[in-house]
Amino acid sequence: MKIAYKMAVGAALLASASVMSFAASAKDLTVGVSWSNFQEERWKTDEKAIKEALEKGGAKYISADAQGSPAKQLTDVESLIAKGANVLIVLAMDNEAILPAVKKATDEGIPVIAYDRLIESPNVLYITFDNVGVGRMMAKAIEGAKPEGNYVFIKGDKGDPNADFLFSGIKEVLKSAMDGGKIKNVGETYTDGWKPDNAQKNMEQLLTKNNNKVDAVVAENDGMAGGVVAALKAQGMAGVVPVSGQDGDHAAINRVALGTQTVSIWKDARDLGHTAGAAAVALGQGKKNKDIPDVHPFSGGPKKQTVDGVLLTPLAVTKDNLNVIVDKGWITKAEVCNGVKPGSVKFCD
Repeated sequence: MKIAYKMAVGAALLASASVMSFAASAKDLTVGVSWSNFQEERWKTDEKAIKEALEKGGAKYISADAQGSPAKQLTDVESLIAKGANVLIVLAMDNEAILPAVKKATDEGIPVIAYDRLIESPNVLYITFDNVGVGRMMAKAIEGAKPEGNYVFIKGDKGDPNADFLFSGIKEVLKSAMDGGKIKNVGETYTDGWKPDNAQKNMEQLLTKNNNKVDAVVAENDGMAGGVVAALKAQGMAGVVPVSGQDGDHAAINRVALGTQTVSIWKDARDLGHTAGAAAVALGQGKKNKDIPDVHPFSGGPKKQTVDGVLLTPLAVTKDNLNVIVDKGWITKAEVCNGVKPGSVKFCD
């Protein structure tokens, strides 16, 4: 009896110690987030959601902004590790340049989450939206608005795999019309840093090259769509030429209501941030990638490297469903309808 009692007490103490150890690990967990270019509007929303998830999980948040520099991002990651990051969330500026830092982290047993942009490295957990699907949505919306004519494609940064994921979805949808001669590709270009001013310059050059004979523009995000619309406006073509985008930027949603942008594929950054934050806490507490909800193998990158991925589902926002994005609290009706002429958009009346 005494032996059994001692064993029971010992087991209880071990269990208690285990619980205390687990609680301490949760309390002491630090998640380091490496942002590629925090100046973009949407990343502030992502950050807020990540912080909320980390706070809920009892984890500490630290971060660094590479300010568009792949070289700085390498040192940023090293700095985050030096400051005690147990888990890293990395929004890569350049998917190749970041590899040494990711390898260093994973070699040291630090889990790495590739946030919204693919990093083809073993053991990385990739969390994003279905970007090929986003490309399909963009193309369908623009083809619906302009089934024939001269198309221009304003792609994202060449160093970001998302630019090519999006374009593969775009080409998939438009292939039949392009093969049949209904749609003609009169220009496509990558855009350094996904920057709106670079997109505007690219669009201006393509308008000049084609003597303004451009009937539709597939731009791969909302920031660049803003640059495209500025270039079109200077030529009196804004609101006539359909333009796509993605991210649900407030300015872009307003452009959709104004009629200068046709569609913004809304990837609710709050969902993405919450998912990544919760996954970071789980990984920091010893869970494996396979334990994360909705994880599946992903091998769609240029190297065909299989990584664990979680792909969320986006929504195409047009004039016809502006209420959805307002109802979800992403943007106010006043922001959507700012400057919209009475009677031009049903939602704004």
